[in-house]
Amino acid sequence: MLSSSLRVAVVCSSNQNLSMEAHNIFSKRGFSIRSFRSGTHVKLPGPVAPDEPNVYDCKATYDEINNDFLRKDKELYTQNGILHMLDRNKRIKPCQERFQNCKDLFDLILTCQVVEDLNSREQETCRPVHVVHVDIHDNHEEATLGAFLICELCQCIQLMEDMEHEIDELLQEFQERSGRAFLHSLCFNLRGLAIICSKLRKKMNANQKYYSHLK
Repeated sequence: MLSSSLRVAVVCSSNQNLSMEAHNIFSKRGFSIRSFRSGTHVKLPGPVAPDEPNVYDCKATYDEINNDFLRKDKELYTQNGILHMLDRNKRIKPCQERFQNCKDLFDLILTCQVVEDLNSREQETCRPVHVVHVDIHDNHEEATLGAFLICELCQCIQLMEDMEHEIDELLQEFQERSGRAFLHSLCFNLRGLAIICSKLRKKMNANQKYYSHLK
């Protein structure tokens, strides 16, 4: 399977950091890649506390968000990397996109955070899609490390002759090598995708408790 024939979607909460860093790296390696958010609004760090983010409407472009941060505090948002991130984003595409509004078909959906409301996406076929979740912390360094990791994963997947039967063994190998939990499910109807993501979240929480106990 060639990289151009493997149709990949990467989903995070706001389509700003995690999924866009992956989009950037994947596109440079020739993948057919789309990136999305799952949330109803775009949330980016505020000037004071994590629980007081800058919130933007779903129709806001990267350029509009960038200009708003320039107006609010150019020095602060340059130092924390937000303006650099937005500059990268607007060179890739004009604005963030919501996964639930996309009707394209994918072979592989990668989720980087716990995502919500995916069952609201309409699906006209029962074509199978592989869903892989790997938890990546939402900061610039982790986004880059995580993007390279899942890109390497996809480069291995594209060499498979039978993705359905070989992917679990590959994910186990990546889990052992990286120390991150890779959770996988095969979904035949994207209306059931939210249920699968809920199960993945429970598995991820159980894994985190297990690894915390070992430390």
